[in-house]
Amino acid sequence: MKFRFSEWALNDFFDQFFQPMTLKSSLRGAVAPFAVMDMLRTANAYTIRGRDIIHLELGEPGVPVPSGVQQAARHLMDQGLPGYTDSRGIEPLRTRIAAFYDQRYDLTVPPQDVFITTGSSGAFILAFLAAFDVGDRVALATPGYPAYRTILSSLGLTPVPVRVGPEDDYQLDVTHLQSLDQPVDGLLVASPSNPTGSMIPQHKLAMIAQHCRDNGIRLISDEIYHGISYDQPGETVRKHNHDAIIINSFSKYFAMPGWRLGWMIAPHDLGTAIERLAQNLYISTSSLGQHAALAAFDCLDELNAHVTTYARNRSLFLDALPEVGLPDIAKSSGAFYLYVALPETAQTSPDFCARLLDETGIATTPGTDFDPEQGTKFIRISYSAPTPQIKEAIKRLYAWKHNLS
Repeated sequence: MKFRFSEWALNDFFDQFFQPMTLKSSLRGAVAPFAVMDMLRTANAYTIRGRDIIHLELGEPGVPVPSGVQQAARHLMDQGLPGYTDSRGIEPLRTRIAAFYDQRYDLTVPPQDVFITTGSSGAFILAFLAAFDVGDRVALATPGYPAYRTILSSLGLTPVPVRVGPEDDYQLDVTHLQSLDQPVDGLLVASPSNPTGSMIPQHKLAMIAQHCRDNGIRLISDEIYHGISYDQPGETVRKHNHDAIIINSFSKYFAMPGWRLGWMIAPHDLGTAIERLAQNLYISTSSLGQHAALAAFDCLDELNAHVTTYARNRSLFLDALPEVGLPDIAKSSGAFYLYVALPETAQTSPDFCARLLDETGIATTPGTDFDPEQGTKFIRISYSAPTPQIKEAIKRLYAWKHNLS
């Protein structure tokens, strides 16, 4: 007679009679969760159960991939996928991006300074690794995009949060840097920013760039929302500081979020380091995405029409939110977000967002994602969804406004 033991029974036997060895694990993984992804998971669970969910939590365009990109991708698929590319990216795309800077910013960028990356996230990893050593200090505004902090921390760097608020239009400036207790090795700015949509005025951007040059601070500029602005155009930091690292993406203005395609403009002194890191960490980014993205630059009229839609959605929310009891809104000059203060009597933002989702089917993001200390009293609303969905969300908020507390 043969005895068969289940895997569970064997594990239980060994746990009782043998002391298991404790294996080492890295503290790099001990980073905060990304609350917006938790909200997405919950919202998707409601969808599976048949609920009609309006997604205002995600930071992605609610519009189709540009038609030219779709056509180019189909052609590439029919012809057979291209293989690995140069770790810097394909030369035609780097040249096209350089030409885009000449067209949009009247700025000459050598194509050899352009690196194609695995989304902007891959660009940040390469930039931080190339520019900083373990223990270096990097200043950044709070509230701000949470992955800045978690990527820095996971790489052994020290994020230095700089508190900003409505009095600063939620952006730091030179006076904030001058008031720091200790010097910093790097500074990360974002204009337009996530979650507030605020922008740094051009004269202040020039002052920040000058301060960084004068004090040996490596400046990194997140420009992924350039092209989506309403009061003033975005200006690249590259105009003011050629030692800065510029990061952009095809995910926002170019409406290609799932393609995980970004780019970096690197200063000359970091070019070799970035290329070697890219070779070893990524080999290259998606060849299909790179070749298809060439067509995105021929779709600017289509993309600018999307920005017009975002502007209309923004106006709808700015008119409606005060009427439903949410009047305290950060000035949003770009991107597609509103950072909204909750009433004093309201629950904390994670509980508020969970209740709003459960009772109205509207998914939003708690402010704790962007500000671990004061974010309990804020939520972020993304208005990049199609306008009919924005109108439906507003209709539901009007019906629910007596429950705001």
